[in-house]
Amino acid sequence: MESIVLNVEPRVCNKNEVKRLRKAGKVPAVVYHKGEETVHVCVNELSLDKLVHSSESHIVDLKFPDGESKRSFLKDVQFDQVTDRVIHADFQFFSAGEVLEMEVPTSFTGESPGVVAGGKMQIIQHTLTVKGTPSNIPQHLTIDTSGLELGQTMHINEIPAETYSGKFEIIGDPETPVVSILAPKVDTGTTETDAEESAEEKVEE
Repeated sequence: MESIVLNVEPRVCNKNEVKRLRKAGKVPAVVYHKGEETVHVCVNELSLDKLVHSSESHIVDLKFPDGESKRSFLKDVQFDQVTDRVIHADFQFFSAGEVLEMEVPTSFTGESPGVVAGGKMQIIQHTLTVKGTPSNIPQHLTIDTSGLELGQTMHINEIPAETYSGKFEIIGDPETPVVSILAPKVDTGTTETDAEESAEEKVEE
């Protein structure tokens, strides 16, 4: 998994400070690790937006003003319900070789016979949670759908083994649906006018 650098600054944890930061185009955040004290920081909103809306997962090197850099990953994000702007973020530190659980975006490849036959692919899970060491966790999960027929659904326990090759584990209910091939809608050829005329004929009879 690739890494990106994100500059952060320590911040005071109080309501007035949070308002000031947001007006200045910065987002309050926390960084934590099991057994360590939580660190309160702020990050540039535009830089954080690029990370949040990326189509891939990344290791995040948090760079502090004193030059110190710590490896982390984005654990959680909160959005404003009205503006959809990022208003808070959680990062988690990790050490080399540590086993992590991360959400990874899904992508789909292969020519599904169901799609060839006129079906429509419905992506149900746009991300999946995986467990493994940072070096083995992919930036995205590429899932082969070439075996899916019309009306079929692939569940977590049916994801092809070559997707992860035993390097990491996909976490979640094995029966969770991931992607489906929907059958095309059948055109009966009956318009609203036809239906009305048919109803009128029945009344006349």
